[in-house]
Amino acid sequence: MRVYSIPMRTRFRGITRRQGVLLHGPAGWGEFSPFAEYGPPETARWLAAAREAARDGWPAPVRDRIPVNVTVPAVAPERAHAIVRASGCRTAKVKVAERGQDDADDIARVEAVRDAIGPGGLVRIDVNGAWDVDHAARMIRTLDRFGLEYVEQPCATLEELARVRLLVDVPIAADESIRRAEDPLRVRAAGAADVAVLKVQPLGGVAAALRVAEATGLPVVVSSAVETSVGLAAGVALAAALPELPYACGLATLSLLEGDVVRDPLVAEGGFVPVRRPEVDEAALRRFEIEDEGWRRRVADAHASLEA
Repeated sequence: MRVYSIPMRTRFRGITRRQGVLLHGPAGWGEFSPFAEYGPPETARWLAAAREAARDGWPAPVRDRIPVNVTVPAVAPERAHAIVRASGCRTAKVKVAERGQDDADDIARVEAVRDAIGPGGLVRIDVNGAWDVDHAARMIRTLDRFGLEYVEQPCATLEELARVRLLVDVPIAADESIRRAEDPLRVRAAGAADVAVLKVQPLGGVAAALRVAEATGLPVVVSSAVETSVGLAAGVALAAALPELPYACGLATLSLLEGDVVRDPLVAEGGFVPVRRPEVDEAALRRFEIEDEGWRRRVADAHASLEA
């Protein structure tokens, strides 16, 4: 069990360093990196995903590369423009509704991204549940003048998502409503979304995420939890195993980190990430390895919850 701490290039989700634990087993390396606000009942699923990667492995792929979007943090328009132009991706996911910013900041950022990616590119926004229904409907209509592919998690609850979906013409994607729900399949019953955003760690592993994908009956976008290449490889495995993959996936997130723990990172080239599983490099891992009893306790607490 190895604990890592890697600086972020840009503040993201309120953090400036990405931390987690790498576990090794007969099938390879797995990653356990739940965010700080998650308690044992939720982190148990993250640990299950890490164990699956280390002990069991993943299904055989049906494709050898995954189309990906560039993720644009809540940065100034000039920086957002540069990130998109440098990415080589033809789809961009733009973070909006950042605490301390206002609607004008979001509009300027999305406009800059549209200009950078051109009329043939695709732009989606991610709200992380920050808007109420009225605000969501108003901002989605405003931002849709830049041509939105879909809006990810505009509101916090399934009921709110369902109401917004009736008020706007832009497709709605559910993320937190799936990965943080006791019953991820409620999103389909509630009529709350057109797209399911699935993340391997929060759902308990690749096999569990495949079951959720089948049960929701919705088109799937596989996204990362801003992991190292170890965690990203699990997301790539999920995307590679899905019968259909109609959307670019959010798996080009290594650009948000200042480093990685493998020799040959899972970086995007020309808008695609290859389907492969990089090996942890000892020298790279030692560069970012820390001693942190807090993370060891989180693993122990997640294990206890998982076994309960």
